[in-house]
Amino acid sequence: MSTAFTGTKPRLSFWQIWNMSFGFMGIQFGWALQMANMSSIYEFLGAKPDEIPLLWLAAPLTGLIVQPIIGYMSDRTWHPVLGRRRPYFLAGAILSSIALIMMPNSSSLWMAAGLLWILDSSINISMEPFRAFVADKLPAEQRTFGFSMQSLFIGLGSVIASALPWIFTHWVGIKDAAGHTGIPTNVKWSFYIGAVAFLLFVLYTILTSKEYPPQEIISREKIKESKKGFGAGATEIFQASGNMPKKMKQLALVQFLTWPGLFLMWFYYTPAVGADVFGGSAAKDASEAAKELYKQGTEWAGVTYSFQNIITFLFALFIPFIATRIGKKITHMICLFAGGIGLLSIAMIHGIDSKMMLILVMCCVGIAWSSILSMPYSMLSDCLPAEKIGVYMGIFNFFIVLPEIIASLGFGWVMEHVLHNNRILAVQMGGGLMILAGLVCYFIVKEKD
Repeated sequence: MSTAFTGTKPRLSFWQIWNMSFGFMGIQFGWALQMANMSSIYEFLGAKPDEIPLLWLAAPLTGLIVQPIIGYMSDRTWHPVLGRRRPYFLAGAILSSIALIMMPNSSSLWMAAGLLWILDSSINISMEPFRAFVADKLPAEQRTFGFSMQSLFIGLGSVIASALPWIFTHWVGIKDAAGHTGIPTNVKWSFYIGAVAFLLFVLYTILTSKEYPPQEIISREKIKESKKGFGAGATEIFQASGNMPKKMKQLALVQFLTWPGLFLMWFYYTPAVGADVFGGSAAKDASEAAKELYKQGTEWAGVTYSFQNIITFLFALFIPFIATRIGKKITHMICLFAGGIGLLSIAMIHGIDSKMMLILVMCCVGIAWSSILSMPYSMLSDCLPAEKIGVYMGIFNFFIVLPEIIASLGFGWVMEHVLHNNRILAVQMGGGLMILAGLVCYFIVKEKD
């Protein structure tokens, strides 16, 4: 399934860009389900707040290892039927769907942590080539729209996936907690639906999109290099890391500050709503009333994640036009400010009666999330050599995962000894980092190469 390519990439229609981005909605089912539910699953299985960061280590570490390798490999892959990036879409989707089915059936804390390693590795296999897919297929003037279309589908997928436990409770009527682990049945069914959606949506993109043959994108020498094995790949990744374009280094600093803020939100927002806003508890010796309040709070957190992603979905429609008028870096700065202010304001919300204010908090985060998923990649793709887009996109991921690894390894100590297990303060620290990233974006990143 290849198409002729003569050197200048043709503009694609709206529906062609739609088809090539649709699979990202399935990928986001995997991410959204873990973002909204993993911390509460860990607490259901007995984890304490200061243990949560280390249990999340799988997400950044697998990204650090898997994404550059998959980027390098997909740059040098050509399958006569599936093409260049789509073999990785398919393999990652199959493995992720299996892990999603197994995750909510974890019988112990460390089983859940181990499955998260498998799940995140599998999602990264699919996700990294999707970023390169946009740069492969679209001319420079359409790339902002291409990445924004991915943001749109990320938002849409997250809206549905984040709200699934609440939907199963309030629309389907599944309310019981199954088994000795206490992981609710509505969470289990949410992961099952996510597994099916992940596979089907990625298959849609595979079946409806074409790719340009690699000999028309990269030189024959690069194809020959694909036969040199892992050593050659490691050498190229190392060399590329040392020769990053100047603009990539500037954007790397923005990423380095942005993603720990998001990570702290994913660590603690859901359990903070259950424990600190709703006043519940997941402890095994807690009263049934406290456990029920905690469960209601985590479900409501999922609903607010859905509102966040509705805003992500809607804002993705407008962000290309905003960026055209005021510039990409100023657009990104403003969006990061919105998300940071939203997370800082969570301290103003007390008690179940004020739960509607959490929707406003997460709508602000949705504005930031829409930009985070598109603007840095749009700015980056303008300065990358075509024959190394995959490997550079993978290296760019280093500056997402390295600070997350630092947070996973070290924030447990901060949580216990500095914040005294105050989940709300941890979420606010995430907001402060997001605002700092916005300032760095404005003062450091150059709009033009």
